Amino acid sequence: MSTSGGRGSRAGCRGRGAGAPGYGYPQAPQHAAAFGAVPVLSLGDITVVGDQILTPAGPMPLKGAVWNAMDMSRVEEVIPTVAIVLAVVFALFCLLGLLFLLMKEKRTTGYVQVTVSSGGRHHSTFVPATTPDTFFWVMGQLNYARTLSA
Repeated sequence: MSTSGGRGSRAGCRGRGAGAPGYGYPQAPQHAAAFGAVPVLSLGDITVVGDQILTPAGPMPLKGAVWNAMDMSRVEEVIPTVAIVLAVVFALFCLLGLLFLLMKEKRTTGYVQVTVSSGGRHHSTFVPATTPDTFFWVMGQLNYARTLSA
């Protein structure tokens, strides 16, 4: 039986060795361990280590990098489920139960998009917005990254 491409050969199917990692397979992170340095800043999957910006697509030079952020989050006011249940239960006894419908809950959903361009490359990542202050926190980190890039 031939080992170059017959049915019994697995290495010939993909064109690489049996142990070589491919697209979609978990790989070791290339962040601080690869350079032996401590990360200075991390936003999503963008990490600043030493004089480089590390992204899943590969490293970029830190000098002259252009950083941007866009707020794509929103704050919604909703009536919580507890208020609806209490309103139904107490509406049967007295009409004061309808006051439970005045309860409001604020929820922040969405993302803050962070983009960096440097050395002819561009990378974008999304940071989940969990509070209304998430955008201000990201902008503080971004301004620090801008000072490192100058």
